[in-house]
Amino acid sequence: MIRTVPVRLSVNGVEHSLEVEPRRLLVHALREDLGLTGTNVGCDTSNCGACTVHVDGRAVKSCTLLAVQADGTEITTIEGLGSEGKLHPLQEAFWNDHGLQCGYCTPGMIMAAAALLADNPDPTEEEVRRRLEGNLCRCTGYHNIVRAVLDAAKADAPSTTEVPA
Repeated sequence: MIRTVPVRLSVNGVEHSLEVEPRRLLVHALREDLGLTGTNVGCDTSNCGACTVHVDGRAVKSCTLLAVQADGTEITTIEGLGSEGKLHPLQEAFWNDHGLQCGYCTPGMIMAAAALLADNPDPTEEEVRRRLEGNLCRCTGYHNIVRAVLDAAKADAPSTTEVPA
C-alpha cells in the first residue's frame, strides 16, 4: 500500500486538500491532481523554468519542491493571473510583442517576470535578462520576451505587481 499524507494548498485563491505521496512534486500535484495544466513540465531538473509558479509571492520552480513542502502555502499559477476576458498586463505584453512562439516556456516566463516586477516595477533591460536567466526558451531568442516585460512595466506598473489572492 502506498502511503499518502494530507496537504492543504491555497491555489489561485481556492483552498484545496489533497492526499499525496511524500515524494510527489508540486508541479505534478498542480497538473494532475488539480488540473492546472498551464504549469508545464519541461525538464524535471530545475534547468528550464517552464514550471515556475509563485509560492507565498516568490517565484519557485515547482519541479524542485515537493507538494508536502508547500503545505499551508499560497500558490499562484499562470491560471491565477488575469481573469476571464481580461489578460494580466504581462500576458497582454507577451501577446502584443510576440514574446512567444511555441508557447511552452511562456507560463514560466510570465510567472518569473511577474515576480521580477513585484520586486522591481521599473527594471532595466539588463535586470530583466538577469532575472529570466533561469527560464529557457528554444524559439524566440529572448529579445521579444525582454521587450514584453519592459512594456508591461511601462504600461501598467501598479497592476503588474498585484497577484490575485
